[in-house]
Amino acid sequence: MTTGSRATGLTGLARMGFSRLERADAEISELSQLAGLPREAVLEHAGGAADPDEALDGLLRIARRAPEEVAATLADPHGRAVAWRLLGASRGFADFYLRRPGSFPALVDAGDVLPDDAALRGALLGAVGAEDGFAATADESAWVALRVAYREQLARIAAYDLLSEDPVDAVRDVSAALADAAGAALEASLAVARVRAATGAAGAGLFPRGEVAQTRLAVIGMGKAGARELNYVSDVDVIFVGGVADDAEISEARALDIAHRLAVQTMRGISEMEVEPPLWEVDANLRPEGKQGALVRSLASHLAYYDRWAHSWEFQALLKARPLAGDRDLGAAYVAGTQPKVWASAGRENFVDSVQGMRERVMEHIPPADVPYQLKLGPGGIRDVEFTVQLIQLVHGVADTTIRIAGTLDALDALVAEGYIGRQDAATFARDYRMLRLLEHRLQLIGLTRTHLMPRTDEGLRVLARASGLADTGEGVQRLWERIKREVRDVHVRLFYRPLLSAVAALPEDQRSLTADEAHARLAAIGLRDPGGALRHIRALTSGLSRKATIQRHLMPVMLRWFADGVDPDHGLVSYRRISERLGDTPWFLRMLRDSTGAAEGLTKMLSGSRYIGDLMEWIPESVAWLDDQERLRPRAGDVLRAEARAIQDRHAGLEEAMAAVRALRRREMLRTAMGAVLGAITIEELGDALTTITEVTIQATLRAVRRDVVPPEDDSLDFAIIGMGRFGGAELGFGSDADVLYVYRPEQVDPTRAHDLAARIVSELRRVSEDFRLPLDLDAELRPEGRSGPIVRSLDAYAEYYRRWSLSWEAQALLRARGVAGSAKLIGDFMAMADEIRYPERIDLASTREIKRIKARVENERMPQRIDRTRHLKLGPGGLSDVEWLVQLLQLEHGHARPELRTTSTIAGLTAAREAGLVSEADAEQLAAAWRLAARLRSANTLYSGNTSDVLPTDRRALDGIGRILEYPPYSANDVEEDWLRASRRSRKVFERLFYGDPA
Repeated sequence: MTTGSRATGLTGLARMGFSRLERADAEISELSQLAGLPREAVLEHAGGAADPDEALDGLLRIARRAPEEVAATLADPHGRAVAWRLLGASRGFADFYLRRPGSFPALVDAGDVLPDDAALRGALLGAVGAEDGFAATADESAWVALRVAYREQLARIAAYDLLSEDPVDAVRDVSAALADAAGAALEASLAVARVRAATGAAGAGLFPRGEVAQTRLAVIGMGKAGARELNYVSDVDVIFVGGVADDAEISEARALDIAHRLAVQTMRGISEMEVEPPLWEVDANLRPEGKQGALVRSLASHLAYYDRWAHSWEFQALLKARPLAGDRDLGAAYVAGTQPKVWASAGRENFVDSVQGMRERVMEHIPPADVPYQLKLGPGGIRDVEFTVQLIQLVHGVADTTIRIAGTLDALDALVAEGYIGRQDAATFARDYRMLRLLEHRLQLIGLTRTHLMPRTDEGLRVLARASGLADTGEGVQRLWERIKREVRDVHVRLFYRPLLSAVAALPEDQRSLTADEAHARLAAIGLRDPGGALRHIRALTSGLSRKATIQRHLMPVMLRWFADGVDPDHGLVSYRRISERLGDTPWFLRMLRDSTGAAEGLTKMLSGSRYIGDLMEWIPESVAWLDDQERLRPRAGDVLRAEARAIQDRHAGLEEAMAAVRALRRREMLRTAMGAVLGAITIEELGDALTTITEVTIQATLRAVRRDVVPPEDDSLDFAIIGMGRFGGAELGFGSDADVLYVYRPEQVDPTRAHDLAARIVSELRRVSEDFRLPLDLDAELRPEGRSGPIVRSLDAYAEYYRRWSLSWEAQALLRARGVAGSAKLIGDFMAMADEIRYPERIDLASTREIKRIKARVENERMPQRIDRTRHLKLGPGGLSDVEWLVQLLQLEHGHARPELRTTSTIAGLTAAREAGLVSEADAEQLAAAWRLAARLRSANTLYSGNTSDVLPTDRRALDGIGRILEYPPYSANDVEEDWLRASRRSRKVFERLFYGDPA
């Protein structure tokens, strides 16, 4: 080839989608020679491949081993098209044909039609020579033949899929064919299992052939296999039902023993390692009692279990059950016996809540790094569609048999036809679900592996775009995926969390006491800023003839009055609607609100006065039940929380699973404390103790989980601890406070360099896994030696050496609030002993005292945000938290060595000790303590009201009123709140300047 023509050839290859041009050019020449075809013929359909380079590589590998088979396939124009499409989309099929080149020429007549169920069963049963339910041979060659035949049929399905003009529209038929192929594989594997049981193969037992023939075994398909919407590579969920033929001479117990052996062998034939790799996992864990339950049960045993012991999720799983293989009559009897129980399950207590909770738990168990890429389980993914459809089916299918359909797309059609889902929402769901499933299919085809993660590379996205035909570029398919996620999540949230048992229609006119216009005017008059929106929420809550709607109509007038008394009634009503929808038909919820005036009034007070509580309560709606018992609003004891946290570690072996449970514990207890604070069940001191305890328990549990994951057994002697600093060390946390910490370790028997590396890894993992997007927890290590420029973790010896040689006065001052919170008790003790020498010196020189005062003045000037009224800054402003804390700490530095009673990390306790020691007068101490307490309360109240953390007292009158109500001021006390703070801070500042700087009174 001349230089010019070669360049032109490379350009043409690039247009077809090749990226390794030089290599592709050489490989095409070699393939052309091996196949005995011109280059132009070989390349005829290359441009249709998702990844032409991979397709060419696969073709060449197969051709080098079996040139005749490849030549026969590529000589046929249709065969060429199928080969390029299939191998360009699937490296897994290239590997299969490399193992089994004799199967390759079958692609010549593949792709025009999908094989139906009869054809698939005929091909796979024929591969094992099955007659009357028994395969021709019992050895492993039968399993190999089964797997080869299955993959040949899978290739025919994939060829049809890849050649479809509209692959999105083909998803339903392709998924059904994949489910039929799985059923055929199980049928053929069962035929092999029967002959193995009758001939005494290893692990199969030895039973007379007649007894095996008299044994009935039905394989029930669950999940996607049952619904005929399977993936290319997926666990196939099954349940085994055993029994005995009516005219059999063996007992049922004997038949169940044989059936158990048959089930085990059937699963082995599909999933066990052989010369030809396994097909997929056969998962029987949906059976009664899960892994602990019998693999095979009789029909009567199954039905008895579902009558007495089954959980709600088990009925949801049964929605898609259908006979997949084995005894079809027994399978049909199983489905007939269980289906009435499925459709009655929605009447179970907390059913809707349990289904919603299960979906949320699935989300929480996704590794955080995978969430943005999760096609199936993540927000806006496949599961959002399926859970929504199933929940609506289960709730309304009790009385409406027309929506009792297994397949997701078929069920969507029925739901929209019967009016349970709007046409637009259903169309969005159906379109996006098909595209999600198409993307899932293309990703699994690549390696014939089970995956649900979108590509993380530009090249992976480019190949996916070409394979799916959904976009022209990788960037385009990424944009499409993001759009689908938003659309699906939006529809899911609106449908999945609505009150499903209420009628959709608005309240009939003859049941209203006001016209729409009158109601709009009345809502505006009582203080709602968006009366139109409020009216929509009220209609959503009270529409229909159900008992729930009736109780809501009884409650709504008085609850609206209570909402209107709050500072933000609009937000309160929205939150109430969301919580009502989250709780669904939980029987205790509305009964409690109806029968306990205090609970209903407390709920309205919290929701209209605290966005912090409203946002958290939406995720933990069962917390509403605490309102019926004042004791449940009080903080739980630290020992109780620590025991629960330790139990989490025992239940969850994995770091991510353990941390999801720890985060749930923290959110729950933070919400409990917030509710108690707003409803006046706890004092400011109890609040600080409670928040500190919750944070300590969280950090302790996190450290245990991280250490178990990071530190290998051989390095277990490594000592590691976390020291609380600042307000955390002083056990004076408020809502929105950071957790100031130091990290310390001691190598013990571990090599010092390795010990430092392990400690650094512990810190890195602690910071990563402690992140919580719903309720942030900031582990702030800026009070460490040298601040941000210093190492984030040091050994105990390094701390001691640093403090001995280089520490500044502010670093010794910071240690005054140091307190061990997690890790090695011995190391904490040694650290505290070292810290005592630094923070309680025998004497403090004048230069150090001057330096502390200089730094305090600099902090006031440099750290104060610009354009902020200094008098409104609760922390750094005059008379605020910082003034009181620095004064107490200066007294501790000066007198703590001689007066042990001053050795406390608590500001208020330190101030009390200073007063009792005569270092501060009683009047001065009272004014300082009053300002400190008020600043701390205002700071927490601001976070509770707004849901955001801020150290600045707002100027907005509505916000000040909201803060005041949380602090039990009368309504409309914005001026009083502001004046009380300005007065208290002025008095505190005068005392501070006199005692700290030595200014005259």
